[in-house]
Amino acid sequence: MNFFKWFGAHRNRFSSAVSVNPPGTKTADKNPIRVYRVLFTHRHQALGAAWEGQNMNTTDTMRTAPGWAAELRATFLLAWPLVVAQVAQNALFTTDVIMMGWLGPEYLAAGTLATSFFTPFLLLGGGIVSAVAPLAAQALGARQIKNVRRTARQGFWAGIVVATLLFPLIWQIEHILLATGQEPELARMAEQYMHIAVLVLYPGLGLFAIRSFLSALGSTQIILYVTLAGVVVNAAINYCLIFGNFGFPRLELQGAAIATVLTNLIMFGLLLAYTLTHRKYRRFHILVRFWKPDWLRFREIFRIGTPIGLTLMAEVGMFAVAAIFMGWHGTDALAAHAVALQCASFAFMVPLGLSMAATVRVGLAFGAGSDRGIAQAGWVAMIIGTGFMVITCVLFLTMPQIFTRLFLDPTDPGNLAALAMATTFLAIAGLFQIVDGAQVVAVHILRGLNDTKIPMYIALFGYWCVGMPTAWYLGSPDRLAGIGIWLGLAAGLAFCAVVLTARFAMRDRLGLIDRRRMVAAA
Repeated sequence: MNFFKWFGAHRNRFSSAVSVNPPGTKTADKNPIRVYRVLFTHRHQALGAAWEGQNMNTTDTMRTAPGWAAELRATFLLAWPLVVAQVAQNALFTTDVIMMGWLGPEYLAAGTLATSFFTPFLLLGGGIVSAVAPLAAQALGARQIKNVRRTARQGFWAGIVVATLLFPLIWQIEHILLATGQEPELARMAEQYMHIAVLVLYPGLGLFAIRSFLSALGSTQIILYVTLAGVVVNAAINYCLIFGNFGFPRLELQGAAIATVLTNLIMFGLLLAYTLTHRKYRRFHILVRFWKPDWLRFREIFRIGTPIGLTLMAEVGMFAVAAIFMGWHGTDALAAHAVALQCASFAFMVPLGLSMAATVRVGLAFGAGSDRGIAQAGWVAMIIGTGFMVITCVLFLTMPQIFTRLFLDPTDPGNLAALAMATTFLAIAGLFQIVDGAQVVAVHILRGLNDTKIPMYIALFGYWCVGMPTAWYLGSPDRLAGIGIWLGLAAGLAFCAVVLTARFAMRDRLGLIDRRRMVAAA
């Protein structure tokens, strides 16, 4: 039987249950049926349906939750578009790298310098703005519909503020690169690229915000479609502007920068237009009274999001330093490291996309006050994420040659040494995969509980006090060399995985599920 027909026949039984908000909150919507339609039409049916008969005017936090199978299905429906979208997002960067490489090695080197410098700052801003996802999910779970809108609006403002603060720093890229000892000509070319590409901060961080908002509402397929469209648009604009095809001027690196800005602007515009016009989402009116500040939510986005951004920067920095360590062992070792890391990164997209969905699922349960729902959402994501990584581990251990030969020609004698090392590194990466998947899922499910500060400290300690020293010690030429560097990375991630998982397991004892930690209703 259709749910809403059944609900209409029994509305008297449940109207009181759905029209009352949690204690201490204001009424978000006077129409209970409208509230339920908002809650149950955004791919969260499995979690929400189990709460339908619960009176929200109760202090009991042990509310019912869906079964494990229902949670598994809901998580999968939410996660798979995000997984594919992450792969497509990587394709955007890969396209830029390939086409800059067609210009010549000096152009590729300059573009790589520029993007390597820029990416940590973009991830910092993106991490801050991504706090929209758990906060919006919690507001939706608590049926604070107005607060969903306010969270999205303040997410846009946070993106504008962060972009404006980072802009002058990134503008000085040439001086910073020269200070680090880079070649003057490469620094000059990197500046030409970045003085245009820096504009991507505004649509790029806006894109982070709108993606986080739509993820909280369960609308992940549109994110996938727009990202795939972005890959095509980016490749087309790159082809026209970098090389001057189809009557366009040949702009080389500047053309690549323009393509990046335009692609992000188009993707942001498409997702925003979808949100404003689609019948399911326009009711949130996310741009209504856009200029009206909501300082509580604005501060909360920075409180929750800043540790996320700093954690991302720390992780990127760890792998950057690992590459420097690997460079001690020569070009072949560095090439082998790049191959193994690319394979690992591709597999990592699955637990990463899954973990984004887990943040939303846990946030919904947290907002609704369901301790059991929090447990189910968290552990289901952990099982799926680590289970997939176990499969990739087996593949990397048993048939690494299949993957390494995709990147290096085995018929070229000059590649034999790099191929041999890449095969060994990939076997070690198999073990690395399991703990990497576990730690990324663990940190994301904690974000669904607004727990980001302590996990940041755990990650910083694991990456830089466990992983890097171990990689430096074991990676010396007189010890395990490149294998030791990979073992060091695995050690740091294993520490994070164990401690973060234990923190989630002890969430009740640590007070992480206390709903007073949520943003208060306005």
